[in-house]
Amino acid sequence: MRVSDHIRVALAVGAMMFATPGLAFEGNAVNGSETALPVVGQPNSAAAVKKGVQTVAPPSLSSLQYAAEEGQAIAQWQLGNMYANGNGVGRDDLRAFNYFSRIANAHAEDNPSAPQAAIVANAFVALGRYYLDGIPNSHVKADPERAREMFSYAASYFGNRDAQYNLARLYLDGIGTPRDTKYGVRWLGLAAQKGQHQAQALLGQMLFNGVNLQRQAARGLMLLTLARDGATPDEIWIQESYNAALAKASEDDRAMALQMLERWVQGRRD
Repeated sequence: MRVSDHIRVALAVGAMMFATPGLAFEGNAVNGSETALPVVGQPNSAAAVKKGVQTVAPPSLSSLQYAAEEGQAIAQWQLGNMYANGNGVGRDDLRAFNYFSRIANAHAEDNPSAPQAAIVANAFVALGRYYLDGIPNSHVKADPERAREMFSYAASYFGNRDAQYNLARLYLDGIGTPRDTKYGVRWLGLAAQKGQHQAQALLGQMLFNGVNLQRQAARGLMLLTLARDGATPDEIWIQESYNAALAKASEDDRAMALQMLERWVQGRRD
């Protein structure tokens, strides 16, 4: 079964996932709201595609290429990542795209609990990001609908939190699909619950400010605090969002947010 066939199945699965209620942040989308989302930065793709994959001492380029030709997904992933970031080789997005494509085509049916499932899911996420903007001077053109399909498959079948965040952004912004706040918020909630810090930041913004959601200032501040702790130094928008919310929050909001944080931490330890 080709990747496109798997994606069609995933889209149906995604719809069934949202047929039942149960949002972790206990928020409901405001029907008919067209309030613009706060302006946020794009995710750090270099860092995001590495999540969930343990790093080891790098083998030689020739040994990686040999293993990749033998069909080893981990070698294909490492090479794709190297070419995507220009790490030890000249940056070549088309080569990176081709390695990620080989992983997606060969392992789309892998069990989501398999040891290499994170690599496969991240390959779909990387492909989705390439399809968003395309690769200059290549056959890979910007195709937001195809990007949505890549994110949707990784989000639905593998439950990948980065894919869920990226898919949420597409629905919230109406990129590659008609704008759907309800779907976007639910995907955002799934990613935030799994600790995806960008999803936590955006959902925290929305809840704190009451953008497209009923306002829950304390919960929004709690999520922004989690996001701030997980953000990379270059994600200034997260720190700024947290600072703005903290300055506006009442003493009661701060106290409630602290209680929620304690429960979150306790729940992660249990």
